[in-house]
Amino acid sequence: MSIRLFIKPYCPWCHRAEHWLKQHGIRYETLDVISDPEAYDEMIELSGQSLAPVIDVDGEILADFGPEELSKFWEELKVK
Repeated sequence: MSIRLFIKPYCPWCHRAEHWLKQHGIRYETLDVISDPEAYDEMIELSGQSLAPVIDVDGEILADFGPEELSKFWEELKVK
């Protein structure tokens, strides 16, 4: 399973997403869209927006979310 988390370093929602993933023992790759313009462009292409965080799990995208939405998204992924 490929999990990529697009973040902005100063974003509190991004810190919450990282905390949730770590708390659940989920390994992921972090892409800092502030320091990496290519990651920023990809985040916009995937999500249609410039807000972070955005998570890409094997092509399934969740954008601009908090822990509650991430938890629901993760449960829905398990059903597929």
